[in-house]
Parts: sequence; structure tokens; C-alpha cells
Amino acid sequence: MRSRASPDLKGAVEAFRSSLAGDVQIDVPLARFTTYRIGGPAAVLVEPASPNDVAAALEICVDYGLPWVALGFGSNVLVADAGYDGVVIRIGKYLKHVEAESKEAGLWSVGAGLPTPRLARLSAEAGWSGVQRLIGVPGTIGGGVYMNAGAHGQDFGQVVRRIDLVRLGGGRETIGADALPWHYRDAGIRDAIVVGCSMQLARAPVLELKEDIRKHFRWRQRGTPFNEPCCGSVFRNPNRPIAGERRTAGQLIDAAGLKGYTQGGAQVSTKHANYIVNIGHSTAADVRRVIDTVRERVRRRFDVDLRLEVQMVGGEVGGAAD
Repeated sequence: MRSRASPDLKGAVEAFRSSLAGDVQIDVPLARFTTYRIGGPAAVLVEPASPNDVAAALEICVDYGLPWVALGFGSNVLVADAGYDGVVIRIGKYLKHVEAESKEAGLWSVGAGLPTPRLARLSAEAGWSGVQRLIGVPGTIGGGVYMNAGAHGQDFGQVVRRIDLVRLGGGRETIGADALPWHYRDAGIRDAIVVGCSMQLARAPVLELKEDIRKHFRWRQRGTPFNEPCCGSVFRNPNRPIAGERRTAGQLIDAAGLKGYTQGGAQVSTKHANYIVNIGHSTAADVRRVIDTVRERVRRRFDVDLRLEVQMVGGEVGGAAD
């Protein structure tokens, strides 16, 4: 593990501060940037002010040989207790534009830092359908595109038409959505950061859209621990029938008798078994122990290997983030 005081990191921080218009901080606790409220410090936290800042940040990471990860709201990540010994590029407050490219055609241009619930409400109020059921998806547009987030029969792959990317090394590119495979909870983007996209929405009555939002938000309130520290769904739903039935990850975990299962400050939600909540001062290690137990018991009971939807960042479980 690289020391946070190493010469290459110091040089990179100087390069970030001289090249970027956005914010650059060192040794920043990440718990306050995740919906789990869990996570140790990032060696460097960069908040780009523009897509050009994102490009410059990635170029510097490559030049200095630094690991990096992109972060939105931190709604689909579990950050290690030891933190992340690299550069966290947080796409948020500076990249939140939303505008209609063509009001007649329903083409919307959206920044990667815009909250998904905000777009759901704005588009519904303007009479456009396609993302209103994503009202309960807590992440940003960039994270939603990257992981093809979805809910209640809608997902990003259905509406995205173009994606603005910054490639590893700093090159900017706009690609058509048809250039990506768009799997379940994975758009197939690799070694790049989403900085914006264009979406094709469809005309619909405003009152119907608002009622759709109310219905699905009420479901989210009743059926999930949406107001507790958590990451959303922890596991992906199985892609095959179990004993002849289509069953969700939550149904399998519930059937295995794991609702309420607790390790330290982490607990399988009593409302929805595919949520693991921080019930008070949980560590990432607590959550990981619950995850491991859930996977082992579901495997033993149903012969199903549950795949993670949450992204692990830092420590021994580093990876891409939401």
C-alpha cells in the first residue's frame, strides 16, 4: 500500500491543484460521502468543476500511477474501514445540468452529477415519461448509467441514447448507447467516467406521471428501509429460476430466515431482506461479515451464488464505484 506521504502522491496533489478548477483535498473521511455512513479516508478527494477537470484528473492519475475510483452519491458502495489509498473523483455538485435538447422530440441532456430522483420529478412535471419510476433510486445519473440502474420496469438502458465519457488517460468521447451491451445492472462501461448523457423520453399526461411517482415512492417508503443508512440492494437478483420459480434475492434471503440477522452494527433489514442497514456505528467489516453469512446460507439452502450489486472500494475489496 502506498504511503499517503509518498513523493508521487505529493506531486500528484500539486498537479491536481495547479490543473483543476474544482476542489482538491487530502486524507478526507469518506463516510460522509456514502449513504452507508461508513468508510475510512481517501488519500485524495477531487471534485471536478467540469468534464475537462475530470479529463485532467484522470490524466494525472495515469501519469503518477495512482489508483482511482469515481464516486457519485456513494449510494451503491461499501468503503473499507481503512479507506481508499488512491484518488476518489467525486462527480457531484458541479456537474448537475439538465436541459431539453429538443422539447418536441423529448431529448434531454443531463449532467452525471444530477440526482436521479431530481430528474424523475423534473421530467414528470414537464410531461415526459421514461424515468419517473426511478424516483426511489438514490444515486446520480452518472452512477445510474454506469450500472444501468433501474426500478419497477424502468432502467437507464431503455432511455439513454448518447453518453459523454472521459476515458482512462483523459480522452473525452461521446458514444451511442447502442455501442454498449446494457446488461442487468451493468451498462458495460470500462476504464471511463460518465460525465453526462442524452435521454429519449416520451410524452405523457402530467397527472398520470405524478401519480406514478407517488405510487412508487409510497412503495419505497413502505417496503424498504429508505430512511436508514444503507446502500440500497446489496445483491443482484438471480438470472435463472429457483425450483421452477423466479425469485428475487430478497425473497431467497428471507426464506433462509435471515431477516434481522446482525453482526456488530450491521443488520439484514426487517423490512426488505436485500438491504443491509447500519443500525448504529457499523463498520465495513460488520457489513462484510453479514454479506458472507447471507451468501453462504443462501448457497447452502438454494444452491444459488448471490452476486453483489454493491461495489466494494478500498482495502482488500477495491473496485469500481457508483
